[in-house]
Amino acid sequence: MRKCAIRAALVAVLAGVAGFSTPSRAETGQVAVVFTKGGLIIGVGGGEGVLTLRGKHYPFTVSGMSVGFTVGASTTKFVGRALNLKGPQSIEGSYAVGGAGGAVAAGAGAVQLQNANGVILQLSGPKVGAEVSAAVGGVTIRLK
Repeated sequence: MRKCAIRAALVAVLAGVAGFSTPSRAETGQVAVVFTKGGLIIGVGGGEGVLTLRGKHYPFTVSGMSVGFTVGASTTKFVGRALNLKGPQSIEGSYAVGGAGGAVAAGAGAVQLQNANGVILQLSGPKVGAEVSAAVGGVTIRLK
């Protein structure tokens, strides 16, 4: 009988703790980025973007490098979402990129990236230029 009372008390305590837990404060923001890349074997690129969160705009810079087969140059205007934001600062950091793509005159690009803060960028947009790549690299985002 005493074991049942202890178990009942334990269940009540655990249920109370679960009831007072707060939901995740992760937010979703809108992102627009213009990224220009060029190179031969090693691709180097950079650009600027804006995070829109809670009606406010947070400008940022993007820089990156890829190593692998890269020939040519292109500019991509990405738009999309930033998921799992804990505030505007959580968009900062390094994002790993891997993939293959190409554009001749005009094409489309899509990418999903994640940083160490757990922020996921889901971006897509038209690519203009002449570039073929099969490279692995990364980009770094810093708020201005």
